Amino acid sequence: MENWNTTSDFILLGLFRHTEAHLFLFVMLLIIAFTSLVGNALMLLLILLDPRLHRPMYFLLSQLSLMDMILVFTIVPKMAVDYLRGSKSISLVGCGFQIFFFLTLGGGECFLLAAMSYDRYVAICHPLRYPVLMSWKLCLRMTLGSWFLGAADGLMQAAATLNFSFCSAHEIDHFFCEAPTLVHLACADTSVFEYVMYLCCVLMLLVPISLILISYSLILAAVLQMRSNEARKKAFATCSSHLSVVGLFFGAGIFTYMKPKSYRSANYNKVVSVYYTVFTPVLNPLIYSLRNSEVKGALRKCMVMNKIRLI
Repeated sequence: MENWNTTSDFILLGLFRHTEAHLFLFVMLLIIAFTSLVGNALMLLLILLDPRLHRPMYFLLSQLSLMDMILVFTIVPKMAVDYLRGSKSISLVGCGFQIFFFLTLGGGECFLLAAMSYDRYVAICHPLRYPVLMSWKLCLRMTLGSWFLGAADGLMQAAATLNFSFCSAHEIDHFFCEAPTLVHLACADTSVFEYVMYLCCVLMLLVPISLILISYSLILAAVLQMRSNEARKKAFATCSSHLSVVGLFFGAGIFTYMKPKSYRSANYNKVVSVYYTVFTPVLNPLIYSLRNSEVKGALRKCMVMNKIRLI
């Protein structure tokens, strides 16, 4: 096959066809994506405006909301415009940007969730030493480290993927550019790169989840030693929201990358991608707002203040 001109565009085959059923699914997906943006923006606003939420735990939560918002902006608008206009092309540079942001945000969120688990460990197991063990300086370092590690992985894989020579068949059976789908269009032997890419993805999942399991093992041991049932309930309530988000996020990641490639199909990849690019971001603010009394209190305060201003 002849090498494909790098100035040409890729063709994204997309997620939906132009049928009534798919149009309904498309509208539902847009509603969910919009809800995700509004929910995460509201979470950011509450954490910014309410002094009671100016703590490391909620600062980490604000970064999680920011990552989810950028992820939705990276994927959904392009997909929606392509579907409505009937245009499916994307440039090589556009593909590179989608790969970079997708991996940066996905990898960054893995390490951010690990940082949040450490915060919960310190709050429950060492409450009196919390200001020292979870200082603002350490919190900022962990946040910047999460962004940096995600960006390093995204930059490496995006740069390596775009350096391949692509063949004349340049249709991507997906609704956005992912490194594995793009590598399959390369003319050169990509087996070494695919192995390295797979190893990087597994490490980006296993290292953070190992830290999370260690943190929650220590938390569980501390909770079981508590004599007060009320203290136990409070500790479990504090951790339940974070554990729910961890289960949703890492469950999708492990299900995606631990499954043998021979069992994957294009439709399988699309469904799983929709789950962690659209559905997971909308669940995060709902879980934290519905199961966190301080966030609900900040929301009530904000609503009351707005009513007073309107009056």
